[in-house]
Amino acid sequence: MYPRTARTTAARDRDRISYERHAAHRILDEAYHCCLTFVVDGAPRALPTLHVRVDETLYLHGSTGSTPLLAARGPDGLAVCVAVTLLDGLVYARSQFHHSANYRSVVVHGTARLVTDPDDKRRALDALVDKVGPGRSADARPPSRKELAETAVLAVGLDEVSVKSRSGAPIDDPADLALPYWAGVVPLRTVADPAQPAPGVTGPTPAYLPGVAPEPAAVPAAEPAAEPPTVPQDTP
Repeated sequence: MYPRTARTTAARDRDRISYERHAAHRILDEAYHCCLTFVVDGAPRALPTLHVRVDETLYLHGSTGSTPLLAARGPDGLAVCVAVTLLDGLVYARSQFHHSANYRSVVVHGTARLVTDPDDKRRALDALVDKVGPGRSADARPPSRKELAETAVLAVGLDEVSVKSRSGAPIDDPADLALPYWAGVVPLRTVADPAQPAPGVTGPTPAYLPGVAPEPAAVPAAEPAAEPPTVPQDTP
């Protein structure tokens, strides 16, 4: 369990909040993108970006010239809040007030620090690439020194973490249950279509990409049937 802090304690809908470590990990690992929020020069900023979790550290990808990366260069790092949401369904209630959504979300509060060690930076970038396809980092050209210099990685420790979720049917007021309006849930899910090769690609599509059928198992050649034994016939 993650410890509850003043910043991760909910002001309302407290029954939907948890601090379960494995639940937070599952959501962070399933989601491909997050929203990084911070304050620079007294103004709030929000930046959608890619992330990957490695143990108890969240790594965020960005450009060395972007605002949060520049702000995180200082010795104190950059105070941030990272939000990840997976939308699982639209909830239709009999009343407008009780319309809602089924979702799973994680909010992380912490201090983002720039990853400067070259080896740590390469490992974080490998993890980001492998998240979109297990083994993909070994199946693509590694970054050059120039590309590494142009790419920045932020690290945020998973210390202040909360999970919030909703599931199930709409919660209508008892007085509304007899109303003639439809109520229920429309489930939502992310589905990957078959991979589309780029122009000029001649090799096979990697098996870890969606829409690639597994190779059929080899079927051993059947042995020829044995000749039936010859039965001698009596001649008349």
